[in-house]
Amino acid sequence: MRTCTRCVLPGTFPGIRFDDAGVCNYCCSHQNEVSAGKADSARLKFEGFADSIRGNSGYHCLLAYSGGKDSTYTLWLLREHYRLRVLALTFDNGFVSPRAFSNIRNVVERLNADHIFIKPRFDALKRIFASVSAESPFPMKALERASSICNACMGLVKSIVVRAAIEQGIPLTAYGWSPGQAPPAASFFRLNASMVRQMEEARVAPLMAIASEELSPYILNEKHYEQGEFPYSVSPLAFHEYNEQRIIDHVKGLGWQPPDDTDGNSSNCLLNSFANQVHMATYGFHPYAFEIAGLVRRGAISREDGMDKLANTGAGNVASHVAERLGLTPPRADLHE
Repeated sequence: MRTCTRCVLPGTFPGIRFDDAGVCNYCCSHQNEVSAGKADSARLKFEGFADSIRGNSGYHCLLAYSGGKDSTYTLWLLREHYRLRVLALTFDNGFVSPRAFSNIRNVVERLNADHIFIKPRFDALKRIFASVSAESPFPMKALERASSICNACMGLVKSIVVRAAIEQGIPLTAYGWSPGQAPPAASFFRLNASMVRQMEEARVAPLMAIASEELSPYILNEKHYEQGEFPYSVSPLAFHEYNEQRIIDHVKGLGWQPPDDTDGNSSNCLLNSFANQVHMATYGFHPYAFEIAGLVRRGAISREDGMDKLANTGAGNVASHVAERLGLTPPRADLHE
């Protein structure tokens, strides 16, 4: 399969074109947002906001904390660098790596951060994951950046985080997105009713059609919209220097250890390997290709390391075990070779 000679995007990626040197159109049109000052601008705006809320009582920030390396480093940034009181919230989708559980416990204790787990009924999650695997309800633009299963998971996470922030009066929500997932220009902003409704309609409404009764405790309702006070959203890794190996080395000092049962693009979730395989079998490209390509262009990882991450699909028995728990058959790996 043809692959961009500068990043990692394959010839099967939607809308891709190559020039005579084999460089893709995404690389040709890429503008370094960091050098353009967008990262510095976002960082300064966020620092001003952090200063303005630091004296408030209660929690300053609600962090979507997966227990992976990026969200762990984000927790450290918020607690130690910005000196904010953080409530870390972990969404247990039924497939969290055992090592991730121990990492979460070690890190929140080391950083003196409050932490809660949210675990919806597994029968409802099972129906959702099985349904979106068989037929995705999400637009292709969303599937260019994440698998259907990840879109479902993250739609629930965002809804849970925003709802909890509104109900507890927490002024800031945070995510551990890498710069390949959240560019600096979109790394700090205030949510509003229109924006949240659009998010819910795109990511959550299709899931409500599958398991509405079970999901209703986690989804925003009219009471939340009428309240009128929506939090800010921040992705700090987008405006801080991002180097994957340095982040891993740093979080190891917090008691975090890499799991040995996940694939090359997750450090917390066993479901991810199966989700990636389904995506590749259905669409012919890796759902992390866009993110990894963005990191390569920014110099956050080398092209060689990026290719290795995409090739690391995890242990085959893990994906098979996930498929069995969902009542599904693992996809054939050779469908798009």
